[in-house]
Amino acid sequence: MTLLRDPLLNKGTAFTEAERETLGLRGLLPPCVLTMETQAQRVLTNLRTLPTDLEKYVALNALHDRNEALFFRVVVDNIDEIQPIIYTPTVGLACQKYGLIFQRPRGMFISSRDRGQIAEILKNWPYPARLIVVTDGERILGLGDLGANGMGIPVGKLSLYSACAGVHPELCLPIVLDVGTNNEELLNDPYYIGLRERRLTGEAYDSFVDEFMQAARKTFPGVLIQFEDFANHSAFKLLHKYRDEACVFNDDIQGTAAVALAGLFSGLRISGGKLRDQRILFLGAGEAATGIADLVVSAMIAEGATEAEALRRNWLVDSRGLVVSGREGLSGHKLRYAHTDQAPIADFLTAIKTLKPTAIIGVAAVGGAFAPDVLRTMAELNERPIVFALSNPTSKAECSAEDAYRYTEGRALFACGSPYDPVKLNGRSFVPRQGNNSYIFPGVGLGVIASGSRLVTDEMFMAAAHTLADCVGKEDLAQGSLYPALPRIREVSVRIAAAVADVAYQRGLADGPAPNDVKALVQSQMYEPKY
Repeated sequence: MTLLRDPLLNKGTAFTEAERETLGLRGLLPPCVLTMETQAQRVLTNLRTLPTDLEKYVALNALHDRNEALFFRVVVDNIDEIQPIIYTPTVGLACQKYGLIFQRPRGMFISSRDRGQIAEILKNWPYPARLIVVTDGERILGLGDLGANGMGIPVGKLSLYSACAGVHPELCLPIVLDVGTNNEELLNDPYYIGLRERRLTGEAYDSFVDEFMQAARKTFPGVLIQFEDFANHSAFKLLHKYRDEACVFNDDIQGTAAVALAGLFSGLRISGGKLRDQRILFLGAGEAATGIADLVVSAMIAEGATEAEALRRNWLVDSRGLVVSGREGLSGHKLRYAHTDQAPIADFLTAIKTLKPTAIIGVAAVGGAFAPDVLRTMAELNERPIVFALSNPTSKAECSAEDAYRYTEGRALFACGSPYDPVKLNGRSFVPRQGNNSYIFPGVGLGVIASGSRLVTDEMFMAAAHTLADCVGKEDLAQGSLYPALPRIREVSVRIAAAVADVAYQRGLADGPAPNDVKALVQSQMYEPKY
């Protein structure tokens, strides 16, 4: 019975007659022996009869809890269909209703009441974690403070690590740091699973996170820690504090940057321009916007621009308008892009007309912000306007794929944060693809783990962006796709992992000398979901 209840070992009706005899399973299973293929088809048959994506999420979560190999087989073989259910956009709704749909705990919940005991608590985890995805739930997608309900995000991210890059599920540990929530609705929700108290702040918060970081690194030596969906004020501080001493990265800052930069490289293969000549206007000035801008600046400098020239080609618009020098209340991460010699501008459309950008990138989670007049103006200014509506879930998207193509007369070079169906316009079919971080972070994580790198560097994300762009074929570009097809994700992740591992070996960050074949090393460590 213990075997049947262990999702890492359970095969259900696929246990053979010999295994049933040897392992004491006779009578505990129906007599029919099914293949994994038949089991997977049964899962899909049942899944496709469910009326809502949330119900499908719950069903897949239940499968994940009882049979990991079968769960990942279904995901890997049907990634186009399943990823939007286990990750964006459905995971956002799942987090909002996490207490209601909660069935079985997954990962670890470490609360502020556990201060002084975190190292002891982490020892309760029964597996040798090599990869932790951790959140404090304060900024879940574009949905805000969801507290402990944010556990859906680390669970979803780690599912993609295993499905998209073959990181073994046994090595993956999702963690929520439950420091309370300021969400009144959750505090009054009878089904909320977290602490019913206001968020920990200030020195108490900092010391709590620091205790966690020290304990995690001591309990799981060499572990890679991914910060996920922390609020801006925490995200930048934590990344800057730990990035030079621990193997950490922030996917919202660095992963988003790499996938956006790769999309820009792909778009410029169509328009024919150079990155250093682009003018980019961001709607948003938080983790994602400044993370992308920083990596774009580095890429522009690599193409021959000076730092001052590169900075001048990247502009931010936040909730108070254009970020310019002298504006009161600018926080640290915005100051680099607070340009002089430009009067304040209150709204996004006026900023477009004034600055005449070649690209607009939406990462502010303001649904519908790329209104028809915004898109028409971009089309008037540019023969091939770059329009990235990267906020998710879908309700927070700056515009739909259909609007992006319709209001630019089919000339937009478009990428999205949530999935959209192909768009038919004027006899042509456009296939928009997500600028989804799942193209980047699984491969980066696999490369870091395979090489044993001690740090995760910006150079690794630059290598990942170039590699992802190189995976986009001419047939993709011909249909307006700026990213490769999702079913190629494991192939893409291998290439990114090899590129990341190469950087680790070249910079002396990896364990031992570089192997003769880095790609083979990466592939040898990949998990394949099978019995």
